[in-house]
Amino acid sequence: MSVHTPAASRADLVADTAIALLAERGMRGLTHRAVDEAAGLPQGSTSNVARTRQALLEVVVRRHAVREARVLALDEMPDPRGGRDALVDALALATHRTVTRHRELLVSRYELALEATRRPALRAFYDATGAVFREQLTAMAAALGSTEPERHALSLVAWADGLMFSCVAGSFSTRVPSLAEVRAGVRELLDGMLGGGNSVPQAGRAGHNDGHDE
Repeated sequence: MSVHTPAASRADLVADTAIALLAERGMRGLTHRAVDEAAGLPQGSTSNVARTRQALLEVVVRRHAVREARVLALDEMPDPRGGRDALVDALALATHRTVTRHRELLVSRYELALEATRRPALRAFYDATGAVFREQLTAMAAALGSTEPERHALSLVAWADGLMFSCVAGSFSTRVPSLAEVRAGVRELLDGMLGGGNSVPQAGRAGHNDGHDE
């Protein structure tokens, strides 16, 4: 197993290796010893980073959130107040990129999510870590003019998660949609929630004009 983290800290190396093990062997294959061996570290190195299994899982969840945020590039999303088209393109690209190029992250996330259903302490940690992502989507929905941004954010997450699961671990694993197909799905979802067209919320339109005049 090769984990490409040339400048990673010891903790990141341990977490990245654990993510790879989860995707390859499942939760039962994740042990401190297995991480040491797969990472090429001296025995006991993983225990120095995370003494207990719970601590190891928390390290993995934290690192997973960092890596997934980079893949989704939420911080680089266009301002929704500028119109819907650019945001549809960005969301579709992030979803398609995750499905086609980051299967390991998806499979390991499913392993962690299932384990969290059996470990209350991990459930709380997993949910708290994911709250940042949910808050960003809720803010996006509100900026698009949603009158129920929390409910619409849930719909966006459910749609994207469902598509990714179906294409990676479900019955569509041999039929990954094209970027154009994913974009059409995002567009249909947003238009269904918010109404058709590429309308710009009034507050966003005013703000955009002010910035242009300057």
